[in-house]
Amino acid sequence: MIKKIIPSTLIGRSIIIIFVPIIIIVLLTSFVFYQTSWSIISKRLTESVAADINVLVKLINSDLTDNAINIANQDFKMKINIISDKQLLSSKFSLNSGILSNRLNQSLSNLKKKFDYDLSNLEEGVLIYIQIEEDILEINVDKDRLYSESAFVFLLWMIFASIILFFMSYFLMSRQLRPLKRLAIIAETFGRGLDAPDIKTAGAYEIRQTANAFNQMRTRIKRFLKQRTEMLAGVSHDLRTPLTRMKLQISLMKDEKAKSELEVDVNEMTSMLDSYVSFVKTESPEPIETIIINELIGDIVKTVEKNGVELTIKEKNTIQTSGRQIQLKRAFNNIIDNSKRYAKKIEIILYTNEKDCVIEFNDDGEGIPRDKYEDVFKPFFTLDPSRNKLKGESGLGLTITRDIIRSHGGDVKLSESNLGGLQLKVLLPL
Repeated sequence: MIKKIIPSTLIGRSIIIIFVPIIIIVLLTSFVFYQTSWSIISKRLTESVAADINVLVKLINSDLTDNAINIANQDFKMKINIISDKQLLSSKFSLNSGILSNRLNQSLSNLKKKFDYDLSNLEEGVLIYIQIEEDILEINVDKDRLYSESAFVFLLWMIFASIILFFMSYFLMSRQLRPLKRLAIIAETFGRGLDAPDIKTAGAYEIRQTANAFNQMRTRIKRFLKQRTEMLAGVSHDLRTPLTRMKLQISLMKDEKAKSELEVDVNEMTSMLDSYVSFVKTESPEPIETIIINELIGDIVKTVEKNGVELTIKEKNTIQTSGRQIQLKRAFNNIIDNSKRYAKKIEIILYTNEKDCVIEFNDDGEGIPRDKYEDVFKPFFTLDPSRNKLKGESGLGLTITRDIIRSHGGDVKLSESNLGGLQLKVLLPL
């Protein structure tokens, strides 16, 4: 539940860490102010009004009604009216509808007379009713005498300051996290096999430290890949020379049986050597371009040697992605070649989902045990070494395929095919 509420981005979480305490402080401060300061202010105001009303009542009881009206208008900010022959039903001693109501109850009760009041329209003033013998004294008190707006001004300033502080925090945090965003983008680019520039070491100490570590890691990886390529190229060159001599010597042999067996072995060694070189070349640079997968798969199917294999394509819609055409073609060729070795029927389905291009390769072959799904992507892994030797498999085909697909930001998944064999599903970003 909490994971769903918490933002996934670092800046979102940082804002929560900063802003939530601010909200709590503002709420607590407002509550304390409302319950103490404003309560005290309201008490003093209502007691002052009650004292003035007491003066007016005494003047009216002394038959000085005109004097009471003049004093109320000029000095007390009140308007009074006498309602003759009217009785109040009861006083509002028990009402508890807020601080102002409570303070009025407490202050007016000191008059020792029945009272009532109306707080429904504060803009027009507060109506207070006092029972004077057989009459009711109606008093319209200006809201400023009972109601302090400074409390609400204070609360508004608190809210305004919180909003300003929030945007300042967001601005400062976004600036601090900007180098981290660049680091994430460059790391993703480099992870997809593209050349990425060095990250500028800017920002906080921890971010600069991370950027330096990434730059060093990137340099080491590039150096390792270069050394691996150069080493394998050298080994390939050194091995091809004796293989060429062996082929020449084999061609001069007169024993056809021995000649045929040796040719198989030499051809197998050459094929394995080509596979090793191809494995290294998955990291070679190639320009990124927009690729229509339908056309690429169609070209592969047209040129591939079927050798009695039934190969069909089902296109649900046209799909395209950005990538390296030669590498993707190599990956799809590896998948089809692998299926051809063990199947008589291959079905390719092309479609898209919400975020991926999907290419399904279904065959009616022997399939692969579920517990071996991950193992087949390991370099040089074969289910049956003797069988794979006869079929010319080096154990690198699917390894190369997954490396290529993952370098494009996608993935390869295995499952059972509806044709009875293996389903290999390639996912590529749209």
